Amino acid sequence: MSEIKNIKSGTSPFSALEWFIAGRYLRARRKDTFISVIAGLTLTGIAIGVATLIVVTSVMNGFREDLLSKILGLNGHFIAYPVDSSFSDYDETAIKLEQIDGVVHAFAFVEGQALVSSKSQSTGISVRGVTKQSIEKLPMLLNSVELGSWENWDQSEGAAIGYRLAQKLGVTLGDKITLINPDGATTPFGTTPQIRSYPIVATFDLGMVEFDSFFVYLPMRTAQKYFKLHKDVLRDGATVPDFDASDEEIDAAYEQKFFATAVELFIDDPDNVDEVRERIYAQVERPLILTDWQQRNQTFFEALQVERVVMFVILSMIVVVAAFNIISSLVMLVKDKGRDIAVLRTMGITRAAIMRIFIIVGTTIGFLGTLLGLMLGLVLAMNAESIRLWLAQTLGVSIFPPEVFFLSQLPSRVDIFEVSIILAMALGLSFLATLYPAWRAAQYEPVEALRYE
Repeated sequence: MSEIKNIKSGTSPFSALEWFIAGRYLRARRKDTFISVIAGLTLTGIAIGVATLIVVTSVMNGFREDLLSKILGLNGHFIAYPVDSSFSDYDETAIKLEQIDGVVHAFAFVEGQALVSSKSQSTGISVRGVTKQSIEKLPMLLNSVELGSWENWDQSEGAAIGYRLAQKLGVTLGDKITLINPDGATTPFGTTPQIRSYPIVATFDLGMVEFDSFFVYLPMRTAQKYFKLHKDVLRDGATVPDFDASDEEIDAAYEQKFFATAVELFIDDPDNVDEVRERIYAQVERPLILTDWQQRNQTFFEALQVERVVMFVILSMIVVVAAFNIISSLVMLVKDKGRDIAVLRTMGITRAAIMRIFIIVGTTIGFLGTLLGLMLGLVLAMNAESIRLWLAQTLGVSIFPPEVFFLSQLPSRVDIFEVSIILAMALGLSFLATLYPAWRAAQYEPVEALRYE
């Protein structure tokens, strides 16, 4: 009677006795080998599911962050286009825009499409004209030079190209590339292409395939002349020269006015585009058309977000399947421990205590699997690029090719909040999976369980 009293007094919720019995059920014995194998596989399944989710979400986070930082590191948060076709007051507009609260940098640029060719290859590219002062406001471009430098850039009349484009064209520092634009001089026989050759004064590596293989930079004035973004206008107070005026008189009467394509703006908070847009429209009188980075990349980042959510849902099925394995392993354990349950019930342990014992067993399996998956996932996520390089060298195949994924490295960033969600989901599913088997165990009647023993 004293033993039964001790058992009864020790069956308070989640008492040491319940943990002791659950621990005995978790430890393998010879006759329980099959059940232990199922429990081990279940634990492994949860660990793999949690680790996979952590690695995939970390890589997706790193991919988005790295891609966003490179896109916004080279392209402004806003691009201000003129409403009229002649954007001659670009310097004054850039100064006004840079004085607006929230705007960090603003500078004008020239942009156009052309065909670039060398002695061996040719391809379509985007040409950008910028000044040395503008390049200094783009640290990613400024610090990405592999060969050459930005020294004397404005006076160089040369070109800077990405190293992948240089490899494709088979050129290097000092070689000449030829730019071909269909909008050339007009003759009686039609429009002839604009063809100019420029020496390569710098090659850069931005770590993004699209930029390294598609962009060619020219000094601002050189680009304006190449795209014919200039015209002769009368100087203030001058009159139109006579028909027989000399070249000196014509030069004295006219001056060249240069135009820009647009002004690029960088703001202190990329997510604060709406508020900054209102300030620009309120403080700048010149009519401008503003496009922000969210508008320009909306489709791309929406597709990336959808892919991220879909991958999370699909890979969560691994954890769900492992949770169902907890149900099957606990059901078999309850069947196997029917006699033990009956004995415990006759000794005075309540149905609730029996239920808690099997909840502890199943939740412990889920907890250990989640903990193992957490450690494995963090190790893999934090060493994703090293593992990629090792696998590529070992297997002799290209893993995460930059031509497909835009980036030259496999990025990874662990988000504590998302990891917490994954852990909570795994532990929650593990707990829910224990309820039905534990309830079945609590329904055992001692007489029925011992009848055939």
